[in-house]
Amino acid sequence: MPYSDFFNFEILKSSEKSSARAGIFSTPHGKIETPIFMPVGTNSAVKMLTNEQILSTGAQIILANSYHMYLRAGCELIKKAGGLHNWMNFHKPILTDSGGFQVFSLSKLRKITDEGVYFQDPKNGSKHFISPEISMKIQEDLGADIIMAFDECSPYPCTYEEASRALDKTNRWLEICFDTHKNYNQALFPIVQGAFWNDLRIKSANFVSKFDAKGFAIGGVSVGEPMDIKNHILEVTTPYLPLDKPRYLMGVGTPVDLINGIKHGIDMFDCVLPTRNARHGTFFTYHGNKIIKNKQYEDDFTPLEQNCDCYACKNHTKAYIRHLYKTQEATAATLLSIHNIHFLLNLTKNLRNSILKGNFEEYSTKLLEGFLGD
Repeated sequence: MPYSDFFNFEILKSSEKSSARAGIFSTPHGKIETPIFMPVGTNSAVKMLTNEQILSTGAQIILANSYHMYLRAGCELIKKAGGLHNWMNFHKPILTDSGGFQVFSLSKLRKITDEGVYFQDPKNGSKHFISPEISMKIQEDLGADIIMAFDECSPYPCTYEEASRALDKTNRWLEICFDTHKNYNQALFPIVQGAFWNDLRIKSANFVSKFDAKGFAIGGVSVGEPMDIKNHILEVTTPYLPLDKPRYLMGVGTPVDLINGIKHGIDMFDCVLPTRNARHGTFFTYHGNKIIKNKQYEDDFTPLEQNCDCYACKNHTKAYIRHLYKTQEATAATLLSIHNIHFLLNLTKNLRNSILKGNFEEYSTKLLEGFLGD
C-alpha cells in the first residue's frame, strides 16, 4: 500500500483570528482528532497506569522512548513480539522519539560526533553508539506509527555558534534518516531546531519543509527557557512549516503551553508532566496547579475538580486521595495520574470544539485568565 494511503491530515476548520485549527490525522492504527495531547510511556508503559486506565482518560495516541527501549527490553525482543503494539497490547497509534533529546538531557554521559553519539547507559555504565541510521533501525524494529528524525537539541542558553553547528549536524542527519527510512507503515517526522535564534529557526523550518514528510515537529523547547521565549519561537517558526501537515511541539504539556501552542497552529503535544506531577502530589485544575498534601484538603470531600468526569473525580474525594498520598499508597499517584492526563486531554478536546464552533479566541482567553489567576 502506498505511503500516502496510510497517512492523511484533514483540517476541518481554522480560526479566523489565530493559527489554531481542528483536524483529523489518520494513521495505520487509527485516526487522531487534533489538537491532541499524547501521554508519555517512556518504557512502553505510562507510569502507574494500565492500558485500560490510559484509554479511560480519552487518550488517542501515546509516546514511547526509543532510547530507553533500545537499552531495555531491547528492540530485537520487541520486534520478535510483533512490535510495540503487540508488546504493549496497545492497538491505538504510537509515536517513538529518536533518542535525540537524551543527547541533550544526558550531556554528562555522551560524546557527540559528526557521525552520531557515543553514550553510557546511566544504570550500568555500558557503552553504546547511536547514529541516524541506527536510530531509524531501532524505530523500525519498534514499529510505531510515527517516528522521529535523529537530531541534536541545543541547551538554553547557548551561543549562536553552538546552535548553528548543532543545526547543521541535525540537517545532515535528517538527510540520512530519510535515505535510510524505507518502512511506509511509519511516518517519519523531521524536527525543527535552531535554539533561540530567529534566523536559525527559519533556516531549519525551510530546510525540513523540503522533505516529503507526513508531519513536522518543533524541538529544542522546554529546556529551561522562559515562556515568552517559547511562545516567540512558535510565532517565528510555524509560518514556515507546511499548512497541510500536522505540527508536533515536543516535550510541552502545561495547560498554558497547550493553549499558547494551539493558538500558534500546533496540533500535537507530549510531556511527562501530568504523571510526574501526580507522583509528587500535584494535580491540574482550571484555577492552576494544586498540591494534594496541603492540610486544606484533609476534610475536603469534593472531587479534585468540579465537573470533571475522570475516574478519580467521579469516585473519590480530595480527602481520600490526600490520605492515600500521606500514607504513601501508590494508588494516590495512579488516581492523580488519571486525573492529570484526562484533564489535558479534555482541555485539548474543549479547545478543539471551540475552534469548530468559531469561538476559540474568546474561550482560550477565558481559560488563560483562570490558569494565570488574572
